[in-house]
Amino acid sequence: MDEKDPLTTEISRRTVIETGTTVLLLTTLPHAAIAAPLDDTGPPPSPVRVELQINGHPHSLTLDPRTTLLDALREHLALTGSKKGCDHGQCGACTVLIEGRRINSCLTLAVMHHGESVTTIEGLAEGDHLHPLQTAFVEHDGFQCGYCTSGQICSAVGMLAESRSGMPSYVTEDLTQPPSELTDIEIRERLSGNICRCAAYPNIVTAIKQAAGMPT
Repeated sequence: MDEKDPLTTEISRRTVIETGTTVLLLTTLPHAAIAAPLDDTGPPPSPVRVELQINGHPHSLTLDPRTTLLDALREHLALTGSKKGCDHGQCGACTVLIEGRRINSCLTLAVMHHGESVTTIEGLAEGDHLHPLQTAFVEHDGFQCGYCTSGQICSAVGMLAESRSGMPSYVTEDLTQPPSELTDIEIRERLSGNICRCAAYPNIVTAIKQAAGMPT
């Protein structure tokens, strides 16, 4: 029996793979072909009225229903403390508090929070008296460029409230016991959605511990 040509075997194997891939693509093409094309020629959606309680003050806005909460704050109310970083919910620079709970304002629509209370970094201080977290960030140099700082502080406010209410985190060891004092690893995990590109994380952790009344 003649010995098989290795090149012929390789070509044959490649042909089988290519044929199988082609068949797979052909089975999906009809679905793509019958999908209705996007119609971007129609009129834009009608503006809607949105009532928001922002930093203790009522605001009535007329917005495109597609407007994110972040854009409503920055572009319509000039509350630019909340930063637009990635605009994909990955960096946390836009974090604000909705009814006391932290949220990425770039991922939610303003109209979804009609009638709700929103707290931004501008609303944490009481007059000339800074919020304890703001004071701690200044004292411990918890920021460098400062771009992420407003989101870090708002997220920390929400995180401390979650911890006090007994909400566990991914690294909580015993879910059957009352929450213990926040450890560095707990703080880091709970704030992991907020990215500091200047890498001021050790100072941020120290600032949060001071604001929480823990030894630093």
